[in-house]
Amino acid sequence: MAKRKTKFICQACGYESPKWMGKCPGCSAWNTFTEEMEPSKSGRKLTFTASVGEGMSKPIKLKDVETVQEPRIKTDITEFNRVLGGGIVRGSLVLIGGDPGIGKSTLLLQISSYLASNQSVLYISGEESVKQTKLRAERLHVSSDSLYVLSETDLELITKSIEDTNPSFVVVDSIQTIFHPEVQSAPGSVSQVRECTSELMRIAKTKGIAIFIVGHVTKEGAIAGPRLLEHMVDTVLYFEGERHHSYRILRAVKNRFGSTNEMGIFEMKEEGLEEVLNPSEIFLEERSKGAAGSTVVASMEGTRPVLVEIQALVSPTSFGNPRRMATGLDVNRVSLLMAVLEKRVGLLLQNQDAYLKVAGGVKLDEPAIDLAVAVSIASSFKDQPSSATDILIGEVGLTGEVRRVSRIEQRVQEAAKLGFKRAIIPEKNIGNWNVPADIQVVGVEHVKQALQLTLGG
Repeated sequence: MAKRKTKFICQACGYESPKWMGKCPGCSAWNTFTEEMEPSKSGRKLTFTASVGEGMSKPIKLKDVETVQEPRIKTDITEFNRVLGGGIVRGSLVLIGGDPGIGKSTLLLQISSYLASNQSVLYISGEESVKQTKLRAERLHVSSDSLYVLSETDLELITKSIEDTNPSFVVVDSIQTIFHPEVQSAPGSVSQVRECTSELMRIAKTKGIAIFIVGHVTKEGAIAGPRLLEHMVDTVLYFEGERHHSYRILRAVKNRFGSTNEMGIFEMKEEGLEEVLNPSEIFLEERSKGAAGSTVVASMEGTRPVLVEIQALVSPTSFGNPRRMATGLDVNRVSLLMAVLEKRVGLLLQNQDAYLKVAGGVKLDEPAIDLAVAVSIASSFKDQPSSATDILIGEVGLTGEVRRVSRIEQRVQEAAKLGFKRAIIPEKNIGNWNVPADIQVVGVEHVKQALQLTLGG
């Protein structure tokens, strides 16, 4: 009998090597190589081949391809529908990742309960027994005659159960616990994750079943396993939030059927996740009135404007090099705006420590928040509060100019809805849109003008 050969595979990126190495040449990670057996040549080839129709056996012109607009399947959770791009697409493969205990299984069990009211759903758990899943379902008040539960980790048995049950939706929790018996490596390894995902993708595409798979994350926050996993699936969702806070954020970082800028907000309660329909009120409900260093900005998260508070604390440094720290903001953006304030406005910030935070745990990365960040820093430095009914929107350039931003009308309308009286926006955004009656819109061309309006100088 021929001796089986072994190879070493990087668990971070999938790089293969005939010998062990301390540092991966592919991703530069240390101590990520594990030894795996090469598959036997007589074994079944585990490559994914999409089924094609008879008319697709040869290349055809793109204009001759006929398409059918398939209706999306909506759930009763509108936040989840928004993140997916309007609903669930049949035959899609969706990956959901997040920290342990963040609520991934809870969310999918709630969605399965609603979908099972009209169609059959198979919930496959590789981490919990059927009784444990039943106990969690009772806590969430989940019950349906069309919701099937299976506790299994063998992919061949899972495939057989899907063929016997013939469900419309499948949930696999989680992909790192599933193994293929013909792959000689441990569950969760690169080979197992790749082949199991390929098989699930074949089932989804050939049978038109929407499959949701849960993925573990590493301590850095990325989905565990090879990057190939995120390339193979149709949609990648990240479930974020701090375990000490009740709010959770669902983001789409990849979506073949919709926008990747959408965000859904949920609140974790005793009976499960509850969607937050107006997140702006949540982020502003604990805002201190008349506090220096606090401003409000309207940030776009996909198609939805969200009002959040930006807080800044500027104090004289006790060290040779002043500290720059930011939570929810890019620290390099903070350093850039402080340099603009010092050079173009004349604020002496080179000997000041600066600490900035976005209240509520939201992460902001769009240019439209620059003006609010700059005013927050100046307000804390001068120890002079800005008006609590002002909202600031605009991008700040290196020469101090305030540049136009997109979707200004939706941002201002959201601010007017929450009772703000004045919106300070770029001068170039003035005109060609309807201003709400109960809010004043003021255009500025330079950051110095914005400081004069908000702080009086």
